[in-house]
Amino acid sequence: MSFIHVENVTFRYGTDDPLSLKEALSGVSLAVEKGEFVALLGHNGCGKSTLAKHFNAMLLPTSGKVFVDGMDTTEEALKYEIRRRVGLVLQNPDNQLVASIVEEDVAFGPENLGVPPKEIRQRVDDALKAVEMYDYRLAAPYKLSGGQKQRVAIAGIIAMQPECIVLDEPTAMLDPRGRTEVLDTIHKLNQELGITIVLITHYMDEAVTADRVVVMDSGRILTEGTPKEVFSKVELLKQHHLDVPQATELCYRLRACGCQVPLGILDAEECVGILEKLLEAERCPS
Repeated sequence: MSFIHVENVTFRYGTDDPLSLKEALSGVSLAVEKGEFVALLGHNGCGKSTLAKHFNAMLLPTSGKVFVDGMDTTEEALKYEIRRRVGLVLQNPDNQLVASIVEEDVAFGPENLGVPPKEIRQRVDDALKAVEMYDYRLAAPYKLSGGQKQRVAIAGIIAMQPECIVLDEPTAMLDPRGRTEVLDTIHKLNQELGITIVLITHYMDEAVTADRVVVMDSGRILTEGTPKEVFSKVELLKQHHLDVPQATELCYRLRACGCQVPLGILDAEECVGILEKLLEAERCPS
C-alpha cells in the first residue's frame, strides 16, 4: 500500500441537517508514495485543502477511507502516530509560531511529544540547519521576514521527525525572494532527507518542479500525472479556467498560429531553446 492511500473519499461540511451540508470532496481516490513530491493544484474552494487535512486526520471522511502508512485515520488510538508521521504547514506562518525565540518555537512540537531534553536540543539544531535558519536560533520570530518565518515553521515540523510534510500554499503570502527561500528548502528536504512532500499551490511554476501534479476541481480529481503530462492538456485546463505555466501558454499560442512547437514545454529555458530553433529554420509565419 502507498504511504498515503485515499480510497473513494467523500467529505461534507455542515450540520446534521442534510439540507445544509456542503460536499467538499466527492469520491476522491489518490495514492502518494514514500519519498514522492506531489503538487496539488486547483481553484480556491476546489477541495485541495480539505483533502490535505485528511492526510493527518485533522478531518475524517464522511465516507471512504484514508490510510497513512497502513493506519486508518478513523482509528482514534492511531491519531498520535499518524500526526507524528505527517506534519502540516499552514499558509500563514504567524499562525504556527508560538514562542518568543526561534529555537523555543522549534522545540515546542518535540516537547509536546515527550522527547527527552537532550534529544530536543539535537533535533532543534538539526532542523534549523536543514532550513538554513540556525544563525537565527536566538532571534525573535516577529523580527523575521515572511520567508524566514515560514522556514522556522517548517523547522518546527521537521523537529517532530515526520516522514511526510503537507504544505498548504506556504508561499501565498510571500514576496518572490521569500518564495524562492521556502521552495529551495522544500526541495532540499525531499531530495536530501527523503521526506515525502505534498505541496498545495496555485503557482504553476512551483508545480512544474514536482514529481507528479494532481489537479482538482469541484471536489474531484480532474487529472493527474507528471508535470509534462498534465500541462500538455492545455485545452482541458482552460475549460476549467485553470492556468498553465507561462512558457507552456506561449508554446500553445504558437501552435495555434501554425508553428511546429512540441507539447510539454514547461520552463523559460526550454521555451527559448525551441524558439531559437524555430527562428533559425524560419518556420514561424511572419
